[in-house]
Amino acid sequence: MSEQTHRAGTYGEALSDTPEIQQIRDSVRALCADFPGEYWRELDRERSYPTEFVQALTAAGFLACLVPEEYGGSGLGLASAAAILEEVQRSGGNGAACHAQMYIMGTILRNGSPEQKNRYLPGIAKGELRLQAFGVTEPTSGTNTLGLKTVAVRDGDSYVVNGQKVWTSRAEHSDLMLLLARTTPEDQVAKRTDGLSVFLVDMREVLGNGLTIQPIRTMINHSTTQVFFDDMRVPAENLIGEEGKGFRYILNGMNAERVLIAAECIGDARWFIDVASAYAKEREVFGRPIGMNQGIQFPIARAYAATEAADLMVRKAAALFDAGENCGEQANMAKLLGSEASWQAAEICLQAHGGFGFAEEYDVERKFRETRLYQVAPISTNLILSYVAEHVLGLPRSY
Repeated sequence: MSEQTHRAGTYGEALSDTPEIQQIRDSVRALCADFPGEYWRELDRERSYPTEFVQALTAAGFLACLVPEEYGGSGLGLASAAAILEEVQRSGGNGAACHAQMYIMGTILRNGSPEQKNRYLPGIAKGELRLQAFGVTEPTSGTNTLGLKTVAVRDGDSYVVNGQKVWTSRAEHSDLMLLLARTTPEDQVAKRTDGLSVFLVDMREVLGNGLTIQPIRTMINHSTTQVFFDDMRVPAENLIGEEGKGFRYILNGMNAERVLIAAECIGDARWFIDVASAYAKEREVFGRPIGMNQGIQFPIARAYAATEAADLMVRKAAALFDAGENCGEQANMAKLLGSEASWQAAEICLQAHGGFGFAEEYDVERKFRETRLYQVAPISTNLILSYVAEHVLGLPRSY
């Protein structure tokens, strides 16, 4: 079989769910039925973490789907993980509370030593170790990852870390943090991408002893924080891979992250479309359902078309990732198209509901706020466009 034929078969299979993935979807829907809108509204009101929901997903094995079987996981592909998170969102929930447990461990799996894998992955698979925190973004550098200022200096058998991270979500609900820090000064590296290293920080050992976590209250219930490192010591054995090569290590993980976030956006979009369509059929004004009006019909239909198109890119990106091929282009475009489709669907859902869309009990305003995040994070729409322009189309670098 030629490589071209093989790829065509891979992509063709990705256009529809396998029986296994369909079964996963059914199981996730059944689990989510135990966590209805009332559950999420209460959490949103109190800005509380969905501990019971995360525990249920963990017990069902869904959060360990990407961990290989030899370490206690399911050994499934990114397409399966995407289906899980899509169904969580489509059921009205919010997978942002735990999606990082799926993909952060990939850096350890791909680049960690055998000892590190055996030490951490089984606990992560069982849910005994929570790896939810990803320390990358900083207040001064934002998405300019190569410009981060947090430093890690080797001192005997440990590294001493100083600096600050922001938008480190779930740090208060994680045992471990994957941390990116500079180990070689920027003016001393041969390549711009050199000099950054990845560490696995056991936050249970350093909280209050070099590590400080401060919650950030936001417009959504996202459990995000800023973290400060003041002479925080990390054992040298917790260095992942080779010193100075950390930026390369996290790039692959970022592709997985973007595909999974895109899948969440597809789930959000389908929730909005389902809810808007149902309401438009039932709500009567001037003696007729508002769904009879093209001013309501057409925007919902456009949102549906955009969602289905975005879903195809998500599936293609996941198929490439699972085949071990480069998927940077597709992962970025999936995130772009998925986030735009979910926001488009959110707009018409809120508009169709009129004043009731702003009422807490309908869940529209909560989901509206939650899905707006993905125009900005984990990477902004403008930076995705810059990536496509420069790295795909060959246009001059704009920044």
